[in-house]
Amino acid sequence: MTAVPGGRHAAFDTSRPFTRAQALAHGISDRELAGADYQALFRGVHVAADVEVTPLLVATGALSLFPADAHASHATAARLYRLPIPPLPQEHVTVRRADDRRRRAGVACHVAAQAQTRLLAGIRVSTPEQVFLDLASQLPLVDLVVVGDHLVRRGLVSRKRLTAFCAAASGKGAAQARAAAAFVRERVDSPMETRLRMLILLAGLPEPVVNRTFGDEDGLGFRRYDLCWPRARLIVEYDGRHHIERESQWESDLERRERIEDDRWRIVVVTGRGIYSTPGHTVAKIHRLLLERRMPGTPKTLSRRWQQHFPGHA
Repeated sequence: MTAVPGGRHAAFDTSRPFTRAQALAHGISDRELAGADYQALFRGVHVAADVEVTPLLVATGALSLFPADAHASHATAARLYRLPIPPLPQEHVTVRRADDRRRRAGVACHVAAQAQTRLLAGIRVSTPEQVFLDLASQLPLVDLVVVGDHLVRRGLVSRKRLTAFCAAASGKGAAQARAAAAFVRERVDSPMETRLRMLILLAGLPEPVVNRTFGDEDGLGFRRYDLCWPRARLIVEYDGRHHIERESQWESDLERRERIEDDRWRIVVVTGRGIYSTPGHTVAKIHRLLLERRMPGTPKTLSRRWQQHFPGHA
């Protein structure tokens, strides 16, 4: 719906969020706003009823309540960048000056005079590295590393730039951002790979190589593996399939794993259950294999730090 019903004030575009004041100025009454032709995004912010509500539409509606130099930040910006974050309440807007703060149900307002911003889909949002810092006050460590790995994997920010940005940051969330940035790695293919790597590292085990490609000289054929310790000839892979989609693929995987073991490598396959439900069993198994294969730097006793970050631990 691009105009007021009935053809009145055809220049007024109701497919984009508009305020109550704008509606009244164009002849739309409060009674009409409460009717079936419109939907409320926030108190005092409306859009035509037939418009699909998307993260961009909601962010635009939230920004309409603030001065023009305000920007979408925190979880709102993360949703606009399509980052893998858990469900978080409220929309988030950051303003430059404390006097520009507004209180509105469903909208959290922040003040940051020096926040880094850019234009995305026509609205002002935090830059990717700024989003990472924003989220440090909303997300726990492992979830924040998931975001960092994803940002770097998609080329939205380099690992070097992200680390430098967090190192120079101060204020709320800065320490958490620096801690998470230190764990961010390149070429990580999925959030679950990040979680598996973090489980291993927080347990105090030697850091595995991420997504290393092996050639025929390694005896493994040309294949990239999620996590591995080449010196210990140990591979750990995350398998997110809930069932075998194709019998041929299943048979191929079995043959590949047999070839690996024939060449004195060992492969450990971890599923979602091994991360969310039984992380202790997963990390204990990897620990045992690293000790058996005499991987340098493997501690005799695991750190308990991982227990703070993985809900499967009772």
